[in-house]
Amino acid sequence: MATATLSATLRHDTGKGVARKLRQNGNIPGVIYGHARAPQSLTVNAREFERLISRVAAGSTVIELDLGGTTARSLIREIQRHPFKKQILHVDFQEVVAGEAITLKCPIVYVGTAYGVRTEGGVLDQIMHELTIQALPSQIPDHINVDITDLHVGKALHVSDLTLPAGIKVMDDAGSTVCIIQPPKNASAEASSEIAEPEVIRAKKPADDK
Repeated sequence: MATATLSATLRHDTGKGVARKLRQNGNIPGVIYGHARAPQSLTVNAREFERLISRVAAGSTVIELDLGGTTARSLIREIQRHPFKKQILHVDFQEVVAGEAITLKCPIVYVGTAYGVRTEGGVLDQIMHELTIQALPSQIPDHINVDITDLHVGKALHVSDLTLPAGIKVMDDAGSTVCIIQPPKNASAEASSEIAEPEVIRAKKPADDK
């Protein structure tokens, strides 16, 4: 389980005007909710938060929020960004409690070089980049390893094929394709060019009556 720490300040003032002023002063408005906690508004420093999410997997790292005397273990549930600026507008944290399973997105890390890539000239097509899993906070993995070493061209891995750490339950459909080894592009082009055009059989025109 990956963890990180972040300082935050609880606040009572809310509204668009308050949020706008916070951003102008280099802060990000946010909220923490979950378990028996009523939603509480908070503020985090924009620079510290951006530095944090640049070095951790935001969706699967337990964040130890220092709330000025108390600590809350949480997961980042949503990061709202400006439509065309890099600015972060708002962040949602969900409190996690020991012994209480939580559902989250966990990154996939593809391990090895597929046989179909290194020997048959195929191309790895990564269909899924993360899995939706359910786990206790203490068992949340940093990522899920997916070994693709033995995959040949035309073969795929599905969610049901994955070997998962103990205590991890996958919420995605078991038949979902995780990845597939596609044939070389030139091979598919050659195959299509070799398809013979169907023979066109034309009926003989009847002889003209004279």
